[in-house]
Parts: sequence; structure tokens; C-alpha cells
Amino acid sequence: MANRLAHETSPYLLQHADNPVDWWPWSEEAFEEARRRDVPVHLSVGYSSCHWCHVLAKESFEDEAVAGYMNEHFVNIKVDREERPDVDAVYMEAVQAATGQGGWPMTVFLTPDAEPFYFGTYFPPAPRHGMPSFRQVLEGVRLAWDDRREEVADVAGKIVRDLAGREIDYGAGKQVPGEQELAQALLGLTREYDPQRGGFGGAPKFPPSMVLEFLLRHAARTGSEGALQMAADTCERMARGGIYDQLGGGFARYSVDRDWVVPHFEKMLYDNALLCRVYAHLWRATGSERARRVALETADFLVRELRTPEGGFASALDADSDDGTGRHVEGAYYVWTPEQLRAVLGEEDARLAAQYFGVTEEGTFEEGASVLQLPQQEGVFDAARVADVRQRLLRARAERAAPGRDDKVVAAWNGLAIAALAETGAYFDRPDLVDAALAAADLLVRVHLDEQGRLARTSKDGRAGAHAGVLEDYGDVAEGFLALASVTGEGVWLDFAGLLLDHVLVRFADEESGALFDTAADAERLIRRPQDPTDNAAPSGWTAAAGALLSYAAQTGSEAHRTAAERALGVVRVLGPRVPRFIGWGLAVAEALLDGPREVAVVGPAFDDAAARELHRTALLGTAPGAVVAYGPVGGDEFPLLADRPLSGGEPTAYVCRNFTCDAPTTDPERLRTALSGR
Repeated sequence: MANRLAHETSPYLLQHADNPVDWWPWSEEAFEEARRRDVPVHLSVGYSSCHWCHVLAKESFEDEAVAGYMNEHFVNIKVDREERPDVDAVYMEAVQAATGQGGWPMTVFLTPDAEPFYFGTYFPPAPRHGMPSFRQVLEGVRLAWDDRREEVADVAGKIVRDLAGREIDYGAGKQVPGEQELAQALLGLTREYDPQRGGFGGAPKFPPSMVLEFLLRHAARTGSEGALQMAADTCERMARGGIYDQLGGGFARYSVDRDWVVPHFEKMLYDNALLCRVYAHLWRATGSERARRVALETADFLVRELRTPEGGFASALDADSDDGTGRHVEGAYYVWTPEQLRAVLGEEDARLAAQYFGVTEEGTFEEGASVLQLPQQEGVFDAARVADVRQRLLRARAERAAPGRDDKVVAAWNGLAIAALAETGAYFDRPDLVDAALAAADLLVRVHLDEQGRLARTSKDGRAGAHAGVLEDYGDVAEGFLALASVTGEGVWLDFAGLLLDHVLVRFADEESGALFDTAADAERLIRRPQDPTDNAAPSGWTAAAGALLSYAAQTGSEAHRTAAERALGVVRVLGPRVPRFIGWGLAVAEALLDGPREVAVVGPAFDDAAARELHRTALLGTAPGAVVAYGPVGGDEFPLLADRPLSGGEPTAYVCRNFTCDAPTTDPERLRTALSGR
């Protein structure tokens, strides 16, 4: 018999709809029930592609005896962290403050007033490695609630007071970052850089997408060869490693080792959108053939495997899948043994594939299987033969049981995908990718955006979820719409971006300091209003909004949006020199600010004029950090930058301005390329 989660739209919550646990979704009704019964709340937070979330569910939530105990002594609430990032952020902050670490699944016990008093992550079904069993944790919390209620209340009250007192001066509203802070950030990154393997720090290694964007922009603006080399070498190592899907394209979430060999196999929309854009920008800066190939393969992966029937993009693919024997195993879809290669390719081609992809008898993963990578120089292999082998392996892999897909559409991550696909399609003359970006943008407008311009966080099957968008949704969707406007020349996307950013100014910004909150002023009240400017796996809402505000101001001349962007970027002045790895997108936006950003207007006698389109593509390929591009026919009124921009000698013309100063208009693509080359 299904529980209350059967009525939810989140695929993660629906995975638990048949548990014997009497789950509640996050709601006031759940806390009212806890007050009525005078029992604590057990809050369990996870997401659909989380491996240990599935393990905990199988071991404990599907166990009738454990579920019975949970139902008798607790009100049990299940939350999808991707659907409710605000709830996740508030209680993860409490977990990290209390234990020094965090992660998912997150297990928190609350009073009926939503105040936390005991924390954990995964708990095994029996005691092991110094960890109590999940049943022991439940029994211990119940005893504390029954016998030491005053102590529980004191602990909960102290945690809430401590969280309320953790106000940090992020420098919002103060001076914007300058050359000194960005140089210090670069020096800090250089110290943490791994010159042998690429990337930063040790294992596990996450793709440093936003840091790479900063390095590319810094190199373009200053000519720093070191910054460009760090970006290029990291991209090279990741593209050769097992973290990259050598058959189907796309990146796994992270590498468990320093060498990028063995990934945690889940594939997230946000990682692939960000990395698609990084590799496209690396190609734009260097002309690297590998960067071009990876950008296009990743874009094709997004469209082929994550696109939903409604035109949006699904959140993730699971790490686990059936290995053909009935076991649900991590990486089963992606790894190969020499025997499996021989079964598909025959002896001779299997030998070539093993050499090319680094498949060994011992294996690089588990049980003698290997993750495909490119450990050798490809030049020694016959390219046509390798391409044939790759296609045969890809077809054979498609016959395996595929990993599960989380089909919910998250607004923020779709905004990142829109930006990546629009730009990649424009750079490489792939109008199908631009069309995919347009379809996703159309879905966000039709389904996620209400009449007041407020965003819903998620949708599924074309139906908007009940939860309000958070700051990252507004910032990332605006970023995607602005990129789409520049690529298509359709000013309606600039208008939609402005609508979203007006909400940022009114509902998310602190009027006095310029600081940004993750939730709107009129959002559901939690024990603390979440606020975090640091980037994690994707840009923080704070830095995403700052970037979109700056671009919108450059497109429209809006002083209010420019001022808001500058006030928000005070945080980069504070955090950039200290923790540059965790404010990469903020540093990238700061590079755009220092460069202007440059404003480019391209006008032609008609929208489809061939020479005008060449100038437009040249403008899009400019490496000047954060440059904005407006494109349309002479006299067009869809973009403010096009106003009063005549043709020069009757020919398509480009205008480049920054900091209230304009270059002479040009009709020559080469002169335009030079004007937008960075320095």
C-alpha cells in the first residue's frame, strides 16, 4: 500500500512511495501531526541518484520491523534536496556545525517546532566501524525524547540560537574586487593546483567548472599563460580520464581518485551543462580539437539522454544499474572486462580496444572490470578503426539495463543547459542544439513562470511542482535567457531575463547591504533564512544572480542592475583571495566587471543577411570576458544596444563599447575579432 509520497512529483520521493514507512512530504501538516502526537520528527534528506540513499532505503526503510518502529515513535518526513534546496541548506548547516561534516543521505531529528537536536548521515542496519545501527539511533532518540525532554529542548534551542548568530560579513555593498584580489585568487589556485594530474587538491576530485571559467576569462583579459595552461591541462586530463564517458560523452559527478580514473558514476545535468560550456569556451580560446569534440559530445549527451518529452532536461542519471545478473551495481552500465570486449568485437578488435581504452585483465574498477579512459596518445591508432570500435561498443552498451533517470526538471539547471547549448550550437553551426535550448526555455516560460514572473523550482511531465524557486533558479535561468538572446537575436529572452532579475532586486536582495538571500522575503519561514555566496557543484544563487545582473545591465544600460551586481560582488573581494576554489563563478563575473563588460551591437540590412550573420558569429566568438551581444536589423527595437546604430556604407556593421566609450564601427570581421580578443 502506497504512503503519502505517492501524490508527489519528485522521482526521489516517488521511489519511497511504497516503503512501509508512513512518510510525509515536508509540510506544516506533518509538524502539526508531531505536535498532536507529541513525538519528534525524523527528517530524511536525499536525492534520486544518491548511492547511499538507496542503500539506506533498502536496508532500513524497506524493513517492516524498522518501519514499524519509525511509524510508532516518529513523524517521518522525506525531502528531495534538489526540490527543496532551502530545507537542505538550513539543516546541512546545522549538521556541519555540529559534526564538522555532512553529506547525503542526511538524517536529522527535530522537535515539532522544526528545531534540530540530533544529526547524522548514513547509518547501517547493524553496528559497524564504530557506527551505531539505524535502529539503535532511533531507540536512543526516542529514549532521550521520553526521559530527557528538557535536555533535548535545551540542545535544540542552543543550535537554533547558534545558527541565528552565525551572521557573516561577506562584504556585500562594499568595494568591488580589483586587480589585486584577482591576482591573489590566481596565486591561491596555483598553490592548490595538481600539475601532474590537473585539477585542484586531492581525492575525491570534482570537476572545477566555475574555476575553469575564471581561468579562461583571466587569461583572455590579462594574457596570463599560466591561467590558460591550468585550464587547458585540467580539461585535457578530465577528457582523457574515466570521469568522461569515452563512448557516449558526458561527465560523471566526480572522481574518487586523484587521477580522474574511477568516477562516481552518476551523471548530473548541472555538471554537464557547465562543462559543455567550459570546453566550448576553451575551444574558442585555443582552437583545441579535443575541446571541440568534448563540447559537442557532451551537448549531444544532454539532448540524447537527459531531454524530456516536454523539451526540458532531466536532473540526473543514477550511478547504479542492473549488472545482468539481477544485482543493482554501481557503474555496471559503463565498465568493461576484456571478456566483454571480445564478446562484442572479436579477438583482434578487442585487443585494440583494450589498448586504446586502458582495459586490463586486473581491471581499474571492481571485480576485474575497467573504466574506459584514454591513457595513450591516440595518434598511434588508426582513427577510422577506433571510430568503428567505439560505435560497436556504444551499440552493445545500449543493450544493457540503463541507469535510472530522475525526470524532474529543475529550473536553475535547465538555465545552465540553455546557456551551454545555445552557445555551443552557435559556435559550431549546430542549429539543432540552439533549437533544443529554445525548447527548454519555452518550457520554463510555459510551465515554471507564473503571471507575476515568479518561478517554480521544478516540474515533471509538464506540471509545475508546488515549491517556489530559489535565488539560483532566478540567476541561472536569467543567465540562460541572456545567452539565448545573444545567440538568436530574439529580444523576448532579454525581456524575460529582466522580469526574473526584477524579482531578485525586490524579493531576494537586502536593500541596506546589497547581500542576497537564497530564498525570497515572502518564502516559507524556516528556522533560518539560508544565505550562502560560495559556489559548490554549481554557481551559488548569489554569484549566478550577480553575473546575470551585470550582463543585463550591459545589454540595457540599467544603472539599478549594474549597482546591484557591484554590491553583490563585494563578496568576491572578501572570499576570492581566501577560498578561490569555492567562489569560481564570482571570480569569473569579477573578470567581466573589470573588462567592462564589453557591449557589442551588430546590425544588418536584414536579420538573415549573410554578412551580418558572419559579424554576429564573430562577436559571439570573442573572448573578452562576459561580453554581451545584441543582433538585429538596422532600426530594430528588440535590444536597447541596437538603438541609433546605422549601417556603415550600407554594409552590416558592428559597434563595440565599454565603460561609456565606443570604438569606431567596423564592417570587417577581422577587426571585430581583434577588438574582442580580450586584452
